[in-house]
Amino acid sequence: MLKLIIGNRAYSSWSLRGWLACKQSGLDFEEVVVPLYDENWDRRREGDEFAPSSGKVPILWDDDVVVWDSLAIVEYLNEKSGGDRFWPEDMAARAMARSMAAEMHSGFSALRKKHSMNIRQVYAPRMPDPDVLQELGRIMELWAQARARYGGDGEFLFGEFGAADIMFAPVVTRIVTYSLPVPRFAPAYMSAVLQHPWMQDWIAAAQEEDWVIEQYEMPAG
Repeated sequence: MLKLIIGNRAYSSWSLRGWLACKQSGLDFEEVVVPLYDENWDRRREGDEFAPSSGKVPILWDDDVVVWDSLAIVEYLNEKSGGDRFWPEDMAARAMARSMAAEMHSGFSALRKKHSMNIRQVYAPRMPDPDVLQELGRIMELWAQARARYGGDGEFLFGEFGAADIMFAPVVTRIVTYSLPVPRFAPAYMSAVLQHPWMQDWIAAAQEEDWVIEQYEMPAG
């Protein structure tokens, strides 16, 4: 059976992506939750299960095969599950979805740094910094283009829930947590993501966690 090692559900955005990818694959998997930055963190990072990733989560093990990057996990599970669960069937839509996923994977550093994921909190609205607003504008542009060109009658970016939605799901939670401003079209898509049964399961499990990381419990300054 596949084994996925993830961090705290409340805070670990990349773990959420890896977990959603495992759910999307339809394959059975065991999940192992490890608290980030606890007293055993440094020792745990030196263990064999964490060595390939230098301790970063998520990490997917498939017998002796190890994959330790969220987008790589998406692609690995796409191949393992038959190649038809993650990306749009249409080639042009698939190209756009992959481009969006890659941009999310490598970009938006200001949003990530200044508005870290914390599913358990909702803070009062505050005007974001200009660099965050710029990145939010780019994300909204991507969402609008995907929905207009390929969303069709579906609720998600490319109609059906897929890899692009997996990559942007933690962004949706950040927007809610920090009450970030979005255009009028965005809440419908955000609601679809948040109401997805897998997201509901993740959010509920996050509420039950006892671990608290103080640095992630502050509203954006």
